[in-house]
Amino acid sequence: MAKIVITGGGAPLDGSVRISGAKNAVLPILASTLLSDGPVIIGNVPHLNDVTTTMELLGQMGVQLVVDERMKIHVDPRSIHSFFAPYDLVKTMRASVLVLGPLLARYGEAVVSLPGGCAIGSRPVNLHIKGLAALGADIQVEGGYIRARAKRLKGAHIVLDIQTVTGTENIMMAAVLAKGTTTIENAAQEPEVVDLANCLNAMGADIEGAGSRTIVIHGVDRLAGCEYDVLPDRIETGTFLVAAAITRGRVKVKNTRPDILESVLLKLEEAGAEITCGDDWIECDMHGRRPRAVDITTAPYPAFPTDMQAQFSALNTIAEGVATITETVFENRFMHVHELRRLGADIRLEGNTAVTRGVDHLNAAPVMATDLRASASLVLAGLVAEGETVVDRIYHIDRGYDCIEEKLAQLGARIRRLPGTDQDELQAAQA
Repeated sequence: MAKIVITGGGAPLDGSVRISGAKNAVLPILASTLLSDGPVIIGNVPHLNDVTTTMELLGQMGVQLVVDERMKIHVDPRSIHSFFAPYDLVKTMRASVLVLGPLLARYGEAVVSLPGGCAIGSRPVNLHIKGLAALGADIQVEGGYIRARAKRLKGAHIVLDIQTVTGTENIMMAAVLAKGTTTIENAAQEPEVVDLANCLNAMGADIEGAGSRTIVIHGVDRLAGCEYDVLPDRIETGTFLVAAAITRGRVKVKNTRPDILESVLLKLEEAGAEITCGDDWIECDMHGRRPRAVDITTAPYPAFPTDMQAQFSALNTIAEGVATITETVFENRFMHVHELRRLGADIRLEGNTAVTRGVDHLNAAPVMATDLRASASLVLAGLVAEGETVVDRIYHIDRGYDCIEEKLAQLGARIRRLPGTDQDELQAAQA
């Protein structure tokens, strides 16, 4: 199985790095192409395993996909012949459930496996099902599959019990072709939801209020093809900024958006970083100083993102002082804590809160990634741990980070990848 090896304790990171397109935006946008009656071209696509899996899923349905020399994906859904999303693909990636709404709205039927993805806690799809049922779908869950049918969906007033990103996206995609107007209350406000809405509007949808807690969708008869560039990945951006902070370095991230990362930038400033921004870049400069420990509570956007919790957990391990991180979004997202302890971190878990007392230094050890963002936290900790840290099960990190070891190396990190065999990677993908 492939591993990442980091020789830590060296010089602070220094330099600039280009941020890739957002994983959590490109996946629903790929699913949304099923709604179009013409070709869609998607740009700024990151090279990620989850993107490859989504393309494979669409391809199995009969959709034609071509990646051109500019790394744009050309999607032609007109050749679709199957409305089935099988378990062997969906189990590896929760976002696969996002084909449910588009298939139902455009073709009136869908059979989609219950999803998998990172083992970070319960993420039920009941809100997706409830919302689609409110639009008039007949839905049954049996044998591990969601089986849905409908004639033309009808607009409805939907109030989500909790804010759910994929739930909001699935319902929004279904509603764009529904007859009448749909209102989603308590909608997710994440930038990736806005990006999906912008792409749908470019296809001819009529969506208002994306980015607020109330989204209004006026149904249209058809969507046409378009060309659309995915927004930059705010979590990759935040991860590289934390890499600068944890190594006491200076890193400029380019092709990004400061306006969608304000809560993270404020915490970095609290940790002692000097943050400067332009329209499409952010620079984090620690001026050689040890970071200060920061208290964090995760919550839906625009509050501090759960997807940055693990990275700040790593930062706090070597920061000055004591800090608490409280996780309110997922109930099982502290699995990286046990691995950070292997490196010498002083962390105590109290329910959904991690209490960390910063230590002077970490010591290298073999560690194992348990989910996507946990894997990033272990790489960050490895940057400052004395000795050679080996991070195993890095197929997790390849789901959400485009060439992370190459980007860190260009900033001065001593990091390399040890490839696994094809059989190792197959077993990892099936795990």
